Amino acid sequence: MKNILVPTDFSATALNAAHYALQLAKQLGTARLVLYHAYQAPMVIDPMVPVVQFVNEDQLKRDSQEALEKFKLILLAFCPKTCVIETYCEYALLNMGLDEACAKTNSDLIIMGITGGGILEEKLVGSNTLSVAKHTKVPLIIVPANSKYTGVNRIMLASDFDKADTTIPVELLKKIITETNAKLIVFNIEEETDEYAVKYPANVMGESYAIYTLLQDLNPEYKFSTNTNYTEAINQFVLEYQVDMVITIPKKHGFFERLFSPSHTKMLAFHSHVPVMIIHE
Repeated sequence: MKNILVPTDFSATALNAAHYALQLAKQLGTARLVLYHAYQAPMVIDPMVPVVQFVNEDQLKRDSQEALEKFKLILLAFCPKTCVIETYCEYALLNMGLDEACAKTNSDLIIMGITGGGILEEKLVGSNTLSVAKHTKVPLIIVPANSKYTGVNRIMLASDFDKADTTIPVELLKKIITETNAKLIVFNIEEETDEYAVKYPANVMGESYAIYTLLQDLNPEYKFSTNTNYTEAINQFVLEYQVDMVITIPKKHGFFERLFSPSHTKMLAFHSHVPVMIIHE
């Protein structure tokens, strides 16, 4: 991961995520960290005037760039000597524009924070996080507001073993494990045995064998749980095995469709004890 993009809204949570990104950059030997801000012109509706008024876009850009430079100054003292900090702002929707921003800045990893608050705030931000995860194909690390960097030494991959040969981006996973030099633990939440598993046990065993074969070069540990409360099961596992990061691979159907429903995404993002990395097939 030679270039990291860090979206920011200049909040305390964004600052925490940026600090995390800088420390991870040191571990990975990252050469460049880009602070990114997507701004939009807020609509101002005057009830006395039957038109929509917009603020000046050029002024918005100048204000955003100035805020980015101030944010950068705060972080410079914590920047590893092997890494440089740059800034990039543009008029864009955050959840729809991150892939393009990564392409423009040659970034191969996104790190962003998330703030928990009241029920309404969690619902809104949780939905936005889900939207970012769905629209961004670049690996994304979501840093909880209370998460502090302690090194990435143990990584958990949550997997249901289903179609592992086509749904796990093995080369990307190998790159992550190699660059962090972390221990990989594959965590499988076993669902109740269904009619398909009983009728075609060889197929089910084949799926298990596939993931063992795919990941054998990484020498992972395998752990299992029957707890159907996904977020609870993951958090219990994180605490028990001192996991530093959780990797999830969202799917179009099945286990991770449920995991990435708005409620489960909110729970995992807001209540995970450690950062969550989302990578795609």
